[in-house]
Amino acid sequence: MSRATPFKMRFVHLDLKGAPPKVSYLSEVFPLFHALGANGLLIEYEDMFPYEGRLMLLRAKHAYSPSEVAEILRLAKLNELEVVPLVQTFGHMEFVLKHAAFAHLREVAVFPNTLNPHEAESLALVKDMIEQIMELHRGVRWLHIGCDEVYYLGEGETSKQWLQQEQNSLAKLCLSHMQAVASHVLAQHPGTTPLVWDDMLRDIPQDQLKASGVPQLVEPVLWDYGADLDVHSKIFLMGKYQECGFQRLWAASAFKGATGASQALPPIEHHVRNHEQWLQVAVSGPVDTLQGIILTGWQRYDHFSVLCELLPVGIPSLAACLQSLVHGMIVLGPRPPSMEKELSVNGFLRQPLVLTWSTQRSGGPSDHFCLWVVSGGFAEDVKLRVEHFLGVSSLEIMDTVSEGAGSFPGSDIHALVTQVSLHLRSSVDTLLERNRYVTGWFSPYHRRRKLIHPVMIQHIQPEALSLLSRWNNLVQQLEVALQLAFYPDTIEEWLEENVLPSMQRLQGLLQDLGEASTPLPLPPPPSSCWDTGQNP
Repeated sequence: MSRATPFKMRFVHLDLKGAPPKVSYLSEVFPLFHALGANGLLIEYEDMFPYEGRLMLLRAKHAYSPSEVAEILRLAKLNELEVVPLVQTFGHMEFVLKHAAFAHLREVAVFPNTLNPHEAESLALVKDMIEQIMELHRGVRWLHIGCDEVYYLGEGETSKQWLQQEQNSLAKLCLSHMQAVASHVLAQHPGTTPLVWDDMLRDIPQDQLKASGVPQLVEPVLWDYGADLDVHSKIFLMGKYQECGFQRLWAASAFKGATGASQALPPIEHHVRNHEQWLQVAVSGPVDTLQGIILTGWQRYDHFSVLCELLPVGIPSLAACLQSLVHGMIVLGPRPPSMEKELSVNGFLRQPLVLTWSTQRSGGPSDHFCLWVVSGGFAEDVKLRVEHFLGVSSLEIMDTVSEGAGSFPGSDIHALVTQVSLHLRSSVDTLLERNRYVTGWFSPYHRRRKLIHPVMIQHIQPEALSLLSRWNNLVQQLEVALQLAFYPDTIEEWLEENVLPSMQRLQGLLQDLGEASTPLPLPPPPSSCWDTGQNP
């Protein structure tokens, strides 16, 4: 019996619009990506790209230099990771349209999300961005041009007038811009195929998709990050796209950044289940249709949202997902009598889902073969592989995250962020809201008036000082670790969002205790009102 994976290409997504790693950190994780089974990178630069000329204002404060981009590409090649750059060209254009110089190109004047597709200057802007990206990524086989979540399309004044014409529709407006951008890419770079996220295409009628010419220009990336992904609907959608003329499709899963805008720790079980579902889609859908899978690792939901899980914190989830794709989920071959026993070893696997075919598919197994997709479980040998790669003693995917040390790049960040995320707020809440001395003798009422029985200070202050000291020490360790992987603005943002609120509450308690413990002197009475008991 041999194991196989239907995803020959496995690209890890680097979302650089938040917490972009230093190149030195990427040099450490790229070998790990390769070892875990990745063979490509989808790099979403956003404002980290070193744009030049009139686009220079798009650069973030710590944007990579051209030499750093070249070094990233060199490191990727060294580790056999094929690079696909991603540049947004329609929706998610906040990093461009937030600037006054380009605000006039918004679809809706007050929202910087979406580009106005009617303006010739909009296409010129996109072409300029593409050409600068391609100048530093010569010879790439694919360029991802985004085009997802084009919110408010059709709500601009020009679009409203355009849509009043009977032959026009939102679908036509969307497809015409995709067609224009993709045509430019193919005309200027014939060896490069544009990729697009598929969500704007899903509901467009087949006849419109066919007539647009877009299926001959781009390869859609079908994205779904749910643990309960609907396999049958995805297979149906793949069939629709094929009938419209799309020859090749891609899948997109998630290893982090898809379960909450402010998520700090990735729920590994959720992400592994998402990959299980995509495996089921791949093995039961049209043969040889999916080029590969992109494991997305979103760092922000959009340019203005808070940070999701940091990359080092997502590494265990990425490892589990990649290894599941490569080794852990599919067993191809005749079903042996002992299969049930093998699939339940040590209790790590539940009942398998059996996919069979009544007729032989081209290039696929005949009806006396079964494709076993382990459903809801995590194979013991895959678990051991992941633990080996990460240098951890135990990985429990059922937990939100496995606590403990590891030896992978950024494992110290992972461990310290886990401590902060799981225990900082709860420890402060326990002191302020469940400590009987605080709730009984130093309530908000008392704190506002700086009233406290002196003996209660002895019950509250030592514990509060000890707690503050412990967290100060841990946060200092975390800050040092973060400095090795991230730029100062990332560190400031993460600490302010995830550490500062609880620390300020704790410091506020101690400040109020200090003020309450110092009795205020009684003011002397006014001399004019002092009654001496004597007559004038």
